[in-house]
Amino acid sequence: MARIIDAGPVCEPRTSMGAFGALNAAQARGLEYNDRVKAETAHLYEMVKDVVTPMEWPAYAPLIAAINKLKGQRDAVILAHNYMTPEIFACVGDFRGDSLQLAREAANTPARVIVQGGVHFMAETSKILSPDKIVLIPDERAGCSLASSITGADVRLIKQRFPGLPVVTYVNTSADVKAESDICCTSSNAVQVVEAVAKQWGVNRVIMIPDEYLARNVAAMTNIKIIAWHGKCEVHEQFSAADVVELRDAHPGVMILAHPECPPDVLEVADYAGSTAALANYVKKNNPRKVVLLTECSMSDNVALENPGVEFVKPCNLCPHMKRITLEAIYDALVEMKYEVHIDPIIAKEAKRAIDAMLALPKTEKPLDFEVGRRAVEVELV
Repeated sequence: MARIIDAGPVCEPRTSMGAFGALNAAQARGLEYNDRVKAETAHLYEMVKDVVTPMEWPAYAPLIAAINKLKGQRDAVILAHNYMTPEIFACVGDFRGDSLQLAREAANTPARVIVQGGVHFMAETSKILSPDKIVLIPDERAGCSLASSITGADVRLIKQRFPGLPVVTYVNTSADVKAESDICCTSSNAVQVVEAVAKQWGVNRVIMIPDEYLARNVAAMTNIKIIAWHGKCEVHEQFSAADVVELRDAHPGVMILAHPECPPDVLEVADYAGSTAALANYVKKNNPRKVVLLTECSMSDNVALENPGVEFVKPCNLCPHMKRITLEAIYDALVEMKYEVHIDPIIAKEAKRAIDAMLALPKTEKPLDFEVGRRAVEVELV
């Protein structure tokens, strides 16, 4: 059994408040926990019993059973990002992973409707890659501090200031920002993309937007000079090197795994750094006795589901935008077919061009790990 330890004041642990809200929501929708629902969902509870208590489950189960039935009626699939809570990630999600992986999976499914278990830019990416499908975002307020830090107009001004340089854009951006870019990247392939586009354009400088910390961490891995924007993820920017020191003192022998959206000084003292998929793969491959994932809080719960015996310490931050996506919001989205995502066709076409440029690069055998223990290099900030 995986063990979860909530560590420190920066973590808001999963509590019965979430279940209490789900219980009220289920009752308001005429859903109840009865013998039929219990039987229909028993196999799902087995998957999450280490992170969802027996007291919580009767609140979640009626919504889960109803959602799974609605999926068949609506010819729908649910994309569950790694940052969704376990009752969504494991119990109603049809595809699970990072945002681009989810969008690519959705594009290949014959389902007519896609429900995005994630934030708005992810739903836009799904729509870009599946223009003929109905894409629903369960809560229109599910935004992203990083994506909202830059606009398409900002990118146009950057290109005017640095003519002749390619723009590499993180997938964690809006469609209009992607549309103004030359190529997209993920945290898994950012270094590969920067080096490939620099070679294609015959330059030694690349504009990389919008995550400043990801850009700084990429700059430490390549000889290509990086021009960066000042955007940050409000979850990852809160971690510090001091947090890592405190964790090591409080939990001797713990392995510290960090996402590259964290500040460079965190990667300098971490044991390993990589994308969301790379962090999960590290735990699965190495089976550490005790581990910390310096990323969004729910990911520890979801990785724990597949790694019994690993003790997870959670000094984590919740993404308030991700947490707007709840079981009741997903249920309402399927019942009322709301809220549908629409993108201007011209913007969608240009954004897809930037995504396709990334997908056209040769596939690597595995995502590049970010080096730890090395000092950050300077980047030019726009």
